[in-house]
Amino acid sequence: MAPASCGQSCNAVCVMDASGRLGSSLVKKLLQRGYTVHAAVQNYHGSCFTSSEDLPSPSGVSGDNSERLKIFQSDPFDYHSMTDALRGCSGLFYTFEPPQYQPSYDEDMAEVEVRAAHNVLEACAQIDTIDKVVFTSSATAVIWKDDRKTSSTDLNEKHWSDINFCRKFKLWHGLSKALAEKTAWALAMDRDVNMVCINAGLLMAPDLSIENPYLKGAAEMYEDGLFITVDLNFLVDAHICVFEDSSTYGRYLCFNHVISCNEDAVELAKVLSPASPQPQRSEEGTGMIQQKISNEKLKKLMVDFEGVPNLDC
Repeated sequence: MAPASCGQSCNAVCVMDASGRLGSSLVKKLLQRGYTVHAAVQNYHGSCFTSSEDLPSPSGVSGDNSERLKIFQSDPFDYHSMTDALRGCSGLFYTFEPPQYQPSYDEDMAEVEVRAAHNVLEACAQIDTIDKVVFTSSATAVIWKDDRKTSSTDLNEKHWSDINFCRKFKLWHGLSKALAEKTAWALAMDRDVNMVCINAGLLMAPDLSIENPYLKGAAEMYEDGLFITVDLNFLVDAHICVFEDSSTYGRYLCFNHVISCNEDAVELAKVLSPASPQPQRSEEGTGMIQQKISNEKLKKLMVDFEGVPNLDC
């Protein structure tokens, strides 16, 4: 298993897709912790990343870090490109970025994402050095179900979004994430691949906008106490923590904030649509909405993880 600190001898890990915001941030943090990183990037517009500086982020990777960074062109629909990137690695951090020809989520995206998940897990099964796969999914693969309002217990990583419910209400992000994750779990069990999954809340990145597919059904999430967000640094740390800890298993709901009052909702609206007229804080809406989702499993795991900020929920 890979090291818990950069002072120890380090193994190689693969990050796929390293051209996305989460992937590129993972590359930077893993290099800082002493890993050798195979950064698998998608080939947009036929371009080829040839050095660390070509990655959209992180910037300023240099010296010893740059010597431990290897960049691979990778396509989740091209088996050979994936095995090339994975060869010699002890682990994979996998996150799906929609292909350029289909950048938005619709009903067809589920099939695309399922195919990608299947191909990646199949490739991992063929690489005998892979010890663990950290698969990035979403909280939308957990929260969408008919009885979420009436359940007497908080939702957690044991719950799954209902596929028929997602289809009925056109919750394509939840549908895609749930189907892709189920496909990955089925293949991991069949091929004896050690996999853990991070089910992340809404990523609070600088480029976040109202067009983010996670936000379909945001009003219902808010009313039901299920509107969760996660900061990029915390999400990166969570991925590394579940990889480095040999006791990890199954799924981990990952968030460090809950949108639970009118003030929170107004602040988020400013981030999503800064140029639009902003809703006013309501005196009637100052009460807190009861949180109905739990990340206790991850919180317990990350208590002693170095460099992790305190959770505020």
